[in-house]
Amino acid sequence: MTYQDIIVERQAAIAIISLNRPATLNALSPNMIRELKTALQIISGDESCKVLLVKGAGRAFSAGVDLKAMNESLVGGQFTADEILQDGNQIARILRTMPQPAIALVHGHCYTGATELMMFFDLIIAAEDAKIGDTHAKWGILPKWGMSQRLPRLVGVLKAKEMSFTCKPISGKEAERIGLVNKSVPLEELEKTGIEMANDILQNSAQTIAAIKHLYNEGMDVSLVEGLKIESNYITQITDRTEFLRAFEKNK
Repeated sequence: MTYQDIIVERQAAIAIISLNRPATLNALSPNMIRELKTALQIISGDESCKVLLVKGAGRAFSAGVDLKAMNESLVGGQFTADEILQDGNQIARILRTMPQPAIALVHGHCYTGATELMMFFDLIIAAEDAKIGDTHAKWGILPKWGMSQRLPRLVGVLKAKEMSFTCKPISGKEAERIGLVNKSVPLEELEKTGIEMANDILQNSAQTIAAIKHLYNEGMDVSLVEGLKIESNYITQITDRTEFLRAFEKNK
């Protein structure tokens, strides 16, 4: 598959996608979002891929939705605003339901639509000096990729309102402190840390991780009582259990 605005690579069982419009700080154009959706659909169905990393090329993860490209698309007729909104929400669904744990590596600017995209992921590692923010109110645009629902669930409603009302970004280090990202590290260690986390995940049962990911995601949408019922009633086949038990016995 040939892409224009993203790069897809493999390191054994790890898939790595780079947002690749560095001249625009990886602003999310309709084409980039469409390509990202396509790549995620392919990776989701690839049983040889066990972990996904997504990062930004150049100086930023992403400056957010490319408003210039959006305006041009409305004039030229090649894309519509509805299409990028739908594609973004489909990306959220794919990342939520794909069996692979998906890790976002965030550095430089990560604003608005990019922050919404970041929150689609299972795990997030940020550079300490990353700038993460919500500027919807700065441009008079309402969130449509889940900012108003995901952000307060991660950081609490008071902090979410502060970020959205002031439009001031926070650092990667602050994002770790308030629970918006899993961890923050120096920029030069960002990719290394992501690969290390991916390799830690690879040491465990991919099928069990996929099942646990499903249970976490389903349980977060309901009450504790309903979530416990989901866990109790959930049945799936784990076929790699014997392999891991044998490895345990061998290493005792």
